[in-house]
Amino acid sequence: MKNVLVIGFSTRNAICSGCRAGYNMYAIDAFCDQDMLRCAADARRLVPEGRFDSKLIDPSVLMEAIESFGVDFDAIIPASGFETLELPGSRYPVLQNNLAALEKVTDKSRFAELLGSMDMPHPQTYSYSELDSASFPLMVKPACAGGGIFNRVVHSQEELDNYILRLQSDQMHLEIDDMVFQQYMSGMPASVSLISTPDRACTLAVNEQLIGVPWLTRLPFAYCGNVTPLLTPYANQMKNIAEELITEFGLIGSSGVDFLITDDGPVPLEVNARFQGSMDTVELATGANIFEEHMQAFEGHILQERLTEPVYRQYAARAVMYAEQRTRITEQAMDAIDRKQTADIPRTGDIIGENEPVTSVISTGHTRKNVMGEIEQSVMFIRQRLNVE
Repeated sequence: MKNVLVIGFSTRNAICSGCRAGYNMYAIDAFCDQDMLRCAADARRLVPEGRFDSKLIDPSVLMEAIESFGVDFDAIIPASGFETLELPGSRYPVLQNNLAALEKVTDKSRFAELLGSMDMPHPQTYSYSELDSASFPLMVKPACAGGGIFNRVVHSQEELDNYILRLQSDQMHLEIDDMVFQQYMSGMPASVSLISTPDRACTLAVNEQLIGVPWLTRLPFAYCGNVTPLLTPYANQMKNIAEELITEFGLIGSSGVDFLITDDGPVPLEVNARFQGSMDTVELATGANIFEEHMQAFEGHILQERLTEPVYRQYAARAVMYAEQRTRITEQAMDAIDRKQTADIPRTGDIIGENEPVTSVISTGHTRKNVMGEIEQSVMFIRQRLNVE
């Protein structure tokens, strides 16, 4: 198996990992970042009108893009935003989890019900019609969208109503039925990265999640990257919960479970049955090639070393830097980005909208303090050289 197509909102980490593993990688995504293009044999940029939602994309448009490569693909892999991809009539095998299982884990309302049925701790989750029995503050979030950019804490009915109106008038055009409302819980965001076959799940790493970091974004709950490893007394408990969940759903390949570590212990929040944003830091911290292990898992194989506890060689961090204002990527900005260890690299002339990601900054080292210090310095260096449009 050599020719592999990845379809996702952002495919860079999977494409580059697959390239390092020796595959001929092809991509369809929304960004076509420079570093992805350097790793890909070929790529197509998919820019749908309105919000980026795979369910709104006509399958015939995807099929046309797939056939335009002129390549006989050995496999198609759905990535971020395309987990439940359906390609009726496709002549290529799609390495994909069971759609019924995916629908259970991608819908936050259904997933909360499943956690309750498994007697696992979870934030109480409501639909809009059930809010009479809810207490503020509440976390408001899209039922199926990721990234945290639309997540907000509301403290009153008035604040909730005002935020819903904003969402409905925004570019996303989210409706009440697209949202879930959860009991607000405070704690440290974390995740567990796993690889699995239908009957066994193994933990690759426990990660810290960077969420709403003020010097990276103005959005309070936006995903801003990861630090691997997260050394916590709850690591074994999180590992056991994550492996139980992945096995329960029979998921295959690379998956992640998001947690909130509260004063009462870790609370699972959601499952991501796809390559995760932590892929860079897990690979750098452990030496794994997650793409190769994903492919092997669909053949029913897990590396022998995965049957033991995760082994970390170093700390690794990835920080996603968001634009504070509408920004043009000038030659000066590109020079600054190229001088630092970066990923998700834009092109000269690109326009980055307010609160949209500009680039990712990477660092490795022997301590968390060192890697985060280096990343903060790099982010400040790049930000000072960005041009407001």
